[in-house]
Amino acid sequence: MALRNAVMAALLDGEASGYDLAKAFDASVANFWMATPQQLYRELERMEGDGLIAARVVEQERRPTKRLFSLTEAGLAAVRAYTAESPARPTAVRDELMVKVRCADVGDLGAVRAAVAERIEWATGKLARYERLQVRMLNGRSEDQYFAGAERVGPYLTLLRGMAFERENIRWGELALRVLEQRSAVHG
Repeated sequence: MALRNAVMAALLDGEASGYDLAKAFDASVANFWMATPQQLYRELERMEGDGLIAARVVEQERRPTKRLFSLTEAGLAAVRAYTAESPARPTAVRDELMVKVRCADVGDLGAVRAAVAERIEWATGKLARYERLQVRMLNGRSEDQYFAGAERVGPYLTLLRGMAFERENIRWGELALRVLEQRSAVHG
């Protein structure tokens, strides 16, 4: 998947500045796509040049002028074409922590345990942000009510996947810490 597809998905929620998109990526799209602000701004320029998005300039008092981006008809057509492509390839996990854990038996066990604990802390914080977003999205409704009446269900479905992913990160991390601590006690 190209970054532009993730940007177009984020712009389905409406007009946004590059800064707003960077925040949206962190809050919603980040559970399945990561991009630095620099990558995002470069992609916005390319997409505008390709006619997939349009920008309008907004003058602000006491703040710099900002550009708000929105999908064009060509952008919406690109979204339709992208979603119609052959099935998505399975995710390939590239996770440096997993390489470190794999080396734990001969590496610095304390450092690996600390890295796992840090991952648990990070996943816990991210899960809390996702849960707050879920409460805002549901706005007092049950999931069934949300699905029956929401204009768009895709953002909520991807949020659920992100929540499940972070819960699994926490579950695995807690197991890994227990095992590594036992190993340290026996071999330490």
